[in-house]
Amino acid sequence: MVKLITVEINPEVLKWFRESSGWKIEEVSKKLDTNVETITDFESGKKSPSLKQLKILSVLFKRPLASFFLSKPKEEKPLPKDYRFLPNKTGIFDKKTILAIRRSRSLQNIGKELSLNVRYETKTKVEKVNLSQNPDLIAEKYRKLFNLEWEKQRKFRDAYKLFNYLRDILEDTNVLVFQFSMPIEDARGFALADESPAIIVINSKDSIEARIFSLMHEFGHVLLGETVIDIPEASLTVRDNIERWCNAFSSSFLLPTEKAKELFEERRATLVDTETLNTLSKRYKVSKAALLVKMSNLNYISRQEFENVVKRYIPKETKKKIEREKKGIIVASDKKCLSEMGNKFISLVANNFDKNLITYTDALSYLSIKSKNFEKVLAKAKK
Repeated sequence: MVKLITVEINPEVLKWFRESSGWKIEEVSKKLDTNVETITDFESGKKSPSLKQLKILSVLFKRPLASFFLSKPKEEKPLPKDYRFLPNKTGIFDKKTILAIRRSRSLQNIGKELSLNVRYETKTKVEKVNLSQNPDLIAEKYRKLFNLEWEKQRKFRDAYKLFNYLRDILEDTNVLVFQFSMPIEDARGFALADESPAIIVINSKDSIEARIFSLMHEFGHVLLGETVIDIPEASLTVRDNIERWCNAFSSSFLLPTEKAKELFEERRATLVDTETLNTLSKRYKVSKAALLVKMSNLNYISRQEFENVVKRYIPKETKKKIEREKKGIIVASDKKCLSEMGNKFISLVANNFDKNLITYTDALSYLSIKSKNFEKVLAKAKK
């Protein structure tokens, strides 16, 4: 009988890794094919895990095996302020969401270090605002700064082109934009504005129109200097003043009030028809929900009409997302990297690598890609 090799580690480190990764003791015990008492003993120091068990935990918690030998837990920044307002879930996040937050914090630190290496500025090039300022006026200001004329918005080939245009401009202001996968019902985006460079993370599983709304909503949080995680969505009922401000900012940025009135007046008789909503959504790259909220706020439709139409559309959009996931569509690794990391971060890595400030292994690690895709990613990055 082969004797298991046990490994002495600080039990506080093990507990910290489990809790900070969103795993429950019961879940860990099942993965290790043991009982709850054993995991409790590991975390209290009564027992030591085997090397094989540590390797499994390393995969579960997404931590390097060597990190389990830390002398004590490291101090980490707290999770973003929870503005999701989910019943009985305040401060409780899905494992994938926690991983996205941890990954973004790491990339924020890496982005700062890479920028300092090549003497790039990391401070965000935008003026802070406060809740007393009119979100419509701030939105108008940034449409002008971003050179987003109404006709230009209409002429983008599709919503992806508009998203990438806005992303590039935000990154020029030193706001890094990442797209990571999280359960949509858990979070649609978050902003890390307490360190430089500021970070915006958008849920890559969301529809592209919803991602555009979330992008500008989270930018609103950056303008306010807020580090938060939330579920940005066009809604008639927003309980929090900060969320209400960011929703209004995003809505007015994407669909300025005066232009919205012109559009709605032209189609007053058919505003809630499927064809009208599809046309406006496609032409101006705005989600149907955002259109409907604007119609309601400007008194073009009643609250009851809003509720009826939302019921008609949201289940269909959700169903499409589920169907796409079931098909298991695989995106090429280089395209996935570009989508997740963005041009600015990739260019930072490339610049540091070209100047021999980081190793080839570092570059691959920062971009989470394999060597065969490295040149493809650098070639496709615009900056």
